[in-house]
Amino acid sequence: MTQELQQKWGQCQTILADNLTGSAYQTWFAPIIPLQFENGVLVLQVKSQFVAEYIEENYIQLLSATILRVFGQGTKLEYRVLIDSVSGASTMLPSAGAPAHANPINNAPKQYVEHFDTQLNTLYTFDSFVAGEPNKLARTAGIAIAKQPGYTAFNPLFIYGGSGVGKTHLANAIGNQIQTLTPSARVLYVSANTFKLQYQEAARTNHIPDFLNFYQSVDVLIVDDIQYLAGLKGTQDTFFHIFNYLQQSRKQLILTSDRPPIELKDIEERLLTRFKWGLSAEIKHPDYQLRKNILLSKMRRDGISLTDDVVDFIASNVRQSVRDLEGILASLLAHSTLTDREIDVKLAEQVVSHIVAIQPKKITVGDVLGAVAEHYNVPEKSILSANRSREVSNARHMAIYLTKELTDHSLTEIGFKMGRRTHATVLHSIALMKEKLEFDPVLRQTVEQIESALRY
Repeated sequence: MTQELQQKWGQCQTILADNLTGSAYQTWFAPIIPLQFENGVLVLQVKSQFVAEYIEENYIQLLSATILRVFGQGTKLEYRVLIDSVSGASTMLPSAGAPAHANPINNAPKQYVEHFDTQLNTLYTFDSFVAGEPNKLARTAGIAIAKQPGYTAFNPLFIYGGSGVGKTHLANAIGNQIQTLTPSARVLYVSANTFKLQYQEAARTNHIPDFLNFYQSVDVLIVDDIQYLAGLKGTQDTFFHIFNYLQQSRKQLILTSDRPPIELKDIEERLLTRFKWGLSAEIKHPDYQLRKNILLSKMRRDGISLTDDVVDFIASNVRQSVRDLEGILASLLAHSTLTDREIDVKLAEQVVSHIVAIQPKKITVGDVLGAVAEHYNVPEKSILSANRSREVSNARHMAIYLTKELTDHSLTEIGFKMGRRTHATVLHSIALMKEKLEFDPVLRQTVEQIESALRY
């Protein structure tokens, strides 16, 4: 026995032990000795003809699938059966073999269903999936898989990330693209919770073989929220065998989860190992630019028109979930339609505050000075100077008033930052502004405009 043959048979033993109970492996496979591998024929020595026949009857599909995986396609199997252990006399028995993509669990012939519901959401496509840095790796891998499902290094593709970042959208987009490029492909999307319920019903009604036949007949299996299989031993065992069969058969698996494989709890180690075989790709929470692009995309799709400041406000405050962005757009449209009100920042703030906690913007004296100077078209240094012209004085009163309203500075601090003015001067400006605001709607509008620019 060559070292290479011994090493490859060792790999086969690892797979067999992983798929069998301890007693079955020790009884039928542990004693096997690999003798040679030449011209595509693997010769295994077994203790008796009964052993060879028992393996052929009960385990040939598992053994064939394992040999094909380790030794390659086209490998043929022969048994060398010892007749006399003293003289070493033996006889050769060729294996009847099994299909190239053998079913390691169920020996019953496959009953393929020609037409079945893929359960894909047809609205979730690559066209509607907005690309950005937070999802770049997962999206790129998904596009490659759609072109050659089962024949890339990304099998399985394990997509993970927080709630609402687009995992389900991307998984469905891959499935829909495969259907477009390869209409004959049998693509199935299922949530882990649905898989669990289907398995439990099959076990209750003694239809496990039909359950296995169906899942092992698909070309692309997409399982959403795989973390929900945690702690379900029977369901995990069955999914393990389905996973093995599909992976060995060069079928594509796509899994999503709210966390990476290493952080999954109460999932069997042999499953976790397989989850890591392909590519684990994280979709991160959308950054500002991606959030803005998502909003613009959905606005074009739904025919919604929003001003730049409204888009900026939403993108700045809705930071975690793409679903929240969609919900806010729908709510804005509903509020605007039902109340016959224009969609402005005030309405956006009202709607957004019901969905996420708005983080108040920290406004500084410098921010106020800049906004006031821009609005009145006067230099900041003029506001801070002793200039008493009407235009500059109006701007100075506005800057002092807004600084008091929008910051937590004391009157003394405001006076110091506004050109070293006295406490009394600051009080006078604030009192003057309040008096004018009671009777001057134009001034009130000016305050609102500058305040809006500062807040959002």
